[in-house]
Parts: sequence; C-alpha cells; structure tokens
Amino acid sequence: MSKPTLIKVGGHEVEDPAFLTAFASTIKRLNSRAVIVHGGGKEISMLQVKLGIEPRYLDGVRITDAPSLAVVEMVLCGTVNKRLVRYLVAEGVEALGISGVDRGFISAMKMQHPTVDMGFTGTIVAVRYDVLFDLLERGITPVIAPICRGADSNYNVNADHVAGAVAVAMGTERVIFLTNVEGVLVNGQLAPTLTETAARALIADGTIFGGMIPKVETALKALSDGVPQAVITNLAGLNAKSGTVFIKEAK
Repeated sequence: MSKPTLIKVGGHEVEDPAFLTAFASTIKRLNSRAVIVHGGGKEISMLQVKLGIEPRYLDGVRITDAPSLAVVEMVLCGTVNKRLVRYLVAEGVEALGISGVDRGFISAMKMQHPTVDMGFTGTIVAVRYDVLFDLLERGITPVIAPICRGADSNYNVNADHVAGAVAVAMGTERVIFLTNVEGVLVNGQLAPTLTETAARALIADGTIFGGMIPKVETALKALSDGVPQAVITNLAGLNAKSGTVFIKEAK
C-alpha cells in the first residue's frame, strides 16, 4: 500500500466556504490517498468570548481549563470537523470525521510547564497507525480533529503537533501545511527548498517576517518530530505539487 499524503488545514481556512469547496475538489483529484488534520483556533476563541471565557495562551499554545475543554471539543469535534466532512462528501470523497479519542487513536498526557498550569492542554504519547490503516484500506479519507485521549481526561493538542505525530506514525515522506500563500518568497521568488539553517537565516535578516514566521516554525517542528520533509503551500501549489519544501540538513 502506497503511503498517503498528510495534509494539515488551518483554522482560518476551515471557516471559508470558497476555500472548503476548492479544497474538497482538490482532495477528490489527488492521485494519492489523503489523511487530513484540521485546526479551529479562531472559532474556539470566538465561542469562548461569547461564553465569557477569556482565551489564554502560552507561547502560542492555548491554555485549556475545564470550561475551555468543553468549548474546544464542541468546536473541533463538532462544528469544524463536520463542516469539513460535509464539503468533502459533497464532492464525492468518502470522508469520515474522527478525533484522537476514537478507538484510542491518539494518546496524550498533560503538557507540563514549570510555572503555568496548562490544564487540559496535552502532548502526544502514542499514535495507533492501525486505526488509519483500516480506514485507508477501505478507501476512506480520515478527517482528524486534534482532541486526544488521556488516562484521566481528553486533552486539547495543537493541530500542528498532531499532524507531525500522525505523519511520523504513518511513515509518510512529507506533511503538507496548507495556507493562503504559495510558500516562502525570497526576493519575490518562491524558495523551492529550505533547510532549517537557511530558514533561520531568512528569519534573522527579515526576509521571512510577520505571519510567515509561525508557519515556518510549524514546518521546522515537523522536521524535528521526524518527518523527512514539510511543505508550506496553498491549494494551487497542492495541485501543482509546488511550494516550499523544508528538508533536513545534509550530513
């Protein structure tokens, strides 16, 4: 069985109907099977505010107290996951929404911090690839919400971290992070490949700036997790198999 493509879709993209329509069409046309991981941070924060819960973060990671965990589960496993599945199914994709809790697919533990109680924010302990294997063998496209199973509770795990861990478990060659840009631009031209050293230098000299910095950090984190390649691209790039590919340093 060929290795599937792991695609991570961000929270801003999954609330855009035009993006979702085009994304579903792209997934339908892919020559390889896909596993999709999605976020939903913007909609989580919006619902928290409506319910009188102040969104709190530490180094870009959401601090998840008990009321916030209920919100996160509702938005990720409910609203966002089923919206994404609905668009895929409408395009003829055999999509099935799951979370890390289902079948004990992804195990997590509480994220530790020396000074801050992270509540129900988790880090990944293990991934059961056989759960995905069963679905892919039947032609089903898994759509994964990043809520994971702990020994004493469910945990909210960063979707980028879930994407990296699932990609490693699958043994896939690359994880694709879909954004609204074609990749990293250097002097107005798309950089086809970057090592971590090159990427850090571009951040230091200001070539990579603003919202691209966290995108690049996410790709580099996937490399450190053990994925051989990480790609930042948009839908057009996914279709054209282009974008910026982050690769490990040559030994």
